[in-house]
Amino acid sequence: MKKSEDLNFNYLVICEKPDAAKRIAEALGKYQEYSEKGTNYYLVKNSDKRYIVCSALGHLYVVADPTNRRELYPVLDVEWLPIYKVDRKKAQLKDRIEIIANLAKRAEAYINACDFDLEGETIGYNILKYACGEKQNLALRAKFSTLTKDELQEAFKKAKVGLGGNLAEAGRARHILDFLYGINLSRAFSEAFYNANHRYRLISIGRVQGPTLSFLVNREIEIRSFVPLPYWGLEALVELKDGIRVVAKYEHDRIERLMLAKKIKEECEGKRGKVEKLKKSLINISPPTPFNTGDLQKEAYRLFGFSPSQTLSIAERLYLDALISYPRTSSQKLPPSINYERIMKSLAQLESYREDVSLLLKSQLKPNEGEKDDPAHPAIYPTGELPKRELDSRERKLYDLIVRRFFSVFGEPALRERILATLLVKDYLFKLSGRRTVKEGWIRFYREYTQMEDIPLPDMKEGEEVNFLRIDLLEKFESAPSRYNQASLLDKMEREGIGTKVTRAEIIQTLYERGYVEGESINVNDMGFSVYEAINSYIPQILSVEMTRNMEEKLESVERGKVRGEKVIEDSFEILLPILEKIKEKEIVIGQEIRKGLINMIFKQNLLGACPLCKKGNLTIIRSRRTHKRFVICTTKGCKASAPLPQRGFIKSTNQLCQECRWPIIYVKLSKIPWKLCININCPTKSKVKEVVKDGKV
Repeated sequence: MKKSEDLNFNYLVICEKPDAAKRIAEALGKYQEYSEKGTNYYLVKNSDKRYIVCSALGHLYVVADPTNRRELYPVLDVEWLPIYKVDRKKAQLKDRIEIIANLAKRAEAYINACDFDLEGETIGYNILKYACGEKQNLALRAKFSTLTKDELQEAFKKAKVGLGGNLAEAGRARHILDFLYGINLSRAFSEAFYNANHRYRLISIGRVQGPTLSFLVNREIEIRSFVPLPYWGLEALVELKDGIRVVAKYEHDRIERLMLAKKIKEECEGKRGKVEKLKKSLINISPPTPFNTGDLQKEAYRLFGFSPSQTLSIAERLYLDALISYPRTSSQKLPPSINYERIMKSLAQLESYREDVSLLLKSQLKPNEGEKDDPAHPAIYPTGELPKRELDSRERKLYDLIVRRFFSVFGEPALRERILATLLVKDYLFKLSGRRTVKEGWIRFYREYTQMEDIPLPDMKEGEEVNFLRIDLLEKFESAPSRYNQASLLDKMEREGIGTKVTRAEIIQTLYERGYVEGESINVNDMGFSVYEAINSYIPQILSVEMTRNMEEKLESVERGKVRGEKVIEDSFEILLPILEKIKEKEIVIGQEIRKGLINMIFKQNLLGACPLCKKGNLTIIRSRRTHKRFVICTTKGCKASAPLPQRGFIKSTNQLCQECRWPIIYVKLSKIPWKLCININCPTKSKVKEVVKDGKV
């Protein structure tokens, strides 16, 4: 096999990921694949041009503190270093960087073919600058939104110098700004914890993480302080003509006084009334808009329970297979240049879409677009390429969602009829409501993903008599505000203008990883509360949505070429340095407050359930100071309840009791799949002798 120094080529093409590199090589012409120290690259011959197509594995260079001393802050001087020098787990990437550097020495010209966004531009810029020897301002830029052959070929024909210059500067500035805030604030809080408690613990916070945590804490406070007030409602079982029975509701959903509700019930129950008024109205429902990143994440969470980060990961795989367009976009627009008809005709090769495509092609293809736009990429759409491998269940779900959303935006408005019947009995009004679809329009293409149901009502006429057979008095209570889930929190961050379409999901995931929040319906635990309260009491600027939003706006100005990235970074020091000084002044009390939350969190995590012996205390996990082994004891002094535990693996309560002995059942996680275990060593289920098969007999 030829080595890199033996190859003859003109252009070195830098891609973001190996799959994208192979796609690009296939699009450019006939290629030969080479492998060197686990790194694949491709030689492509295309008329008089010869390309070497190679790839990164995401970021090969990252912002770092050159001193790498966690006790030192503030950190104001940072460097871009090869990732293997910062993260030991990335040691294998040293070979990849060296191979790219060796190829760069032989190249006559360079093409940046990384994803065209902040992250992709940053990745390509850094490789061209550091691995290729300051070629970032000389390289051509290929811009594409799909990895289809036609679009890639067109992108390389139109590649030009300087196409993503502002993106690169904005991307690098954002990385530096996020690093400076993250490393300094985290070191300051971690040092505060250490100096107050004489033990180290990483206390992480960042410029977007702080406001996001505050959204969750404020909602949690609302929920905990909410006092539900009672109110009453009335539902009547009504008999219409021909003996048809329906349930009607009193005209006011809330009756504040019980005596009034009882009075209405007594006066109306068993009485005859009539249809006072019958009103029918038609409502036009416009098609949905095309997916941008946030819309796709929210819809995938609503329908499939995919977290925002999971949705991005799945969409990335579909993009690398050339099945969908680039999934990181703010746009809700589909330009005609993507050729709607060609995409649909190609998708019609799949039987599940054939009938829908046939119907859509009979009308003019004009998408219902939203207001949001993105100069880098259009909305997310299927490319028309067909899967060349079997998609897994999650990929199939997301792909079908994207295809059917694409179809639906070209559909006609749906027409729904709303029917409202007002029933009069004595001097009181009850209401019946129904709805039905008169014209499906776009709903036909998105039916399984809509929540529109028909609620039919029997035929009625004004003046028609009805019998109020029974009236039920219902006591209700006001509902507390609901907790955020990952989709609604992402939507909140988007509306408040903090984070980006890519980083929002990462920030939410970080809050889970740092142990500040838990649960699908996001609950802030004691650790999260203590970090929040320490920040809010002494350095509330860290939680400021306005401060974070202003920084986002400045970074967007860098992207538009109106401000230099260095200026934004320098200005940020005026905010950051006073914050660090305040943390240093109050570090002992801050560290003590955070420790209280940590202790409470650990105590609650170690509780496994009520003690089945004394019935007073709780069973909790403790670790022996002498043997360091963990076991279970009761929190009640003198109670003899105890049990050994597995010494390896993560343990968590299931909130379930064993059906045999009524001791708690726990999860023990040693691998990806946890197993359940009753902690009672004397449980009858453990003393049962297993059946042994010998000679074909039990």
